[in-house]
Amino acid sequence: MTLTLPTLSEHYRLRQPSAIRIASMKFAERKDGTEAINVAIGNVSLPMHPAMQKRMNTLSDKGSPFADGVVKYTATVGEPEANQAFLNIIASSGAPVEGLYSQVTDGGSQGMELVILGVCGAPGSGERPLLLIDAAYTNYLSFADRLGRSTCSIQRQLQPNGKFSLPSEAEIEATIQKHRPGALVVIPYDNPTGHLYDRASLVSLARLAVKYNLWIISDEAYRELFYSNAPTLSIWSISEEEVPGIRGRRISIETASKVWNACGLRIGGLVTDNLEFHQQAVAENTAGLCSSAIGQHIFGALAHESHDQLKAWYAQQRAYYAGMLNHFTETTRQLLPGVIVSSPDAAIYSAIDVREIAKPGFNALQFVLWCAQHGAVELEGKKMTVLTAPMSGFYSVAKGEMNPGDTQMRVAYVESPERMKLVPKALAELFKAYEATR
Repeated sequence: MTLTLPTLSEHYRLRQPSAIRIASMKFAERKDGTEAINVAIGNVSLPMHPAMQKRMNTLSDKGSPFADGVVKYTATVGEPEANQAFLNIIASSGAPVEGLYSQVTDGGSQGMELVILGVCGAPGSGERPLLLIDAAYTNYLSFADRLGRSTCSIQRQLQPNGKFSLPSEAEIEATIQKHRPGALVVIPYDNPTGHLYDRASLVSLARLAVKYNLWIISDEAYRELFYSNAPTLSIWSISEEEVPGIRGRRISIETASKVWNACGLRIGGLVTDNLEFHQQAVAENTAGLCSSAIGQHIFGALAHESHDQLKAWYAQQRAYYAGMLNHFTETTRQLLPGVIVSSPDAAIYSAIDVREIAKPGFNALQFVLWCAQHGAVELEGKKMTVLTAPMSGFYSVAKGEMNPGDTQMRVAYVESPERMKLVPKALAELFKAYEATR
């Protein structure tokens, strides 16, 4: 008798790797000795904040909660010290923290899932989708799909000068009226585009959230990573006087990953000024028990840093990235005349658009896969390729509609400055070689 194996769910059968991971996964299968410069994912390769390093290096010392080798669960909401660290960080950026509630999550990613569950209705039960501003961080789409929630979007346009432009307020309002979302996601220091929102835009979006009774979710993973003289922008810096009704509908997603250079620590935070949301988000997360006790202890060191010390750290991080951003942008534009590179205003990303220089039918995903599986250039006596993230997965478009991401790739500034200097030349040569094959 022939036995059949059980079948996968439809969700699993249709699942494709994330746009930010697919290049790395395909390159891992390659065995020809080519070296990869991996700028596909924001995997920061800098040391953590010194106070966090000290905690990590003294885990077994006398006085450490782990000195006896016991690692117990924490409360689901997280350790008080770790939550205070998130609030201290927000306060150091000049925002008031009175009346804010914080819970610790498994990185910002789990915070996204908890938010989507908490503010978006499921199909058939008063569905209220998640409103995204495309190009939007791809994990929001993935998590919404995993959780059986829908999304809708408004679309920014990448201009030839590298600036992203938001749709008019009237267009955004029309989208809200059409789709009746439950929440609006904003990423002021934007992933994937490097777009820095101005205060007027954030205030305008906040007013629409009040007008249409939406939650406003601010993904502030890259807060303080901006490269202009503008004041630090946060959803928490918008007052009730400035936007009446804003209080009680705000949620921010926080993380140890980016500004604090601790991606693998997997510590995030969910901060809100709505007590009911906070209590129910913690209740939802009790099934997950708690976030890493060791990670919370390491991150909790930031609860005791002064605001002046934290500001000095922000300045150090900005200085590190600013030079790489400017070099990449200028050099790539020189080596690929006509290419569009997004203006390096914030975060640690640039979007590259080859729509003006590629042959018809260019597909960024296919180019990224070719670079990962076959492409190679000679640099510094080595065969090298570059791994980027195809941006089609950062847009919500209906089947059959044009996807702006089909000609766009995202680059993350996560390799060393020396290796980042190689990326423009390598990308230019890889692009030309790929186009020669079509």
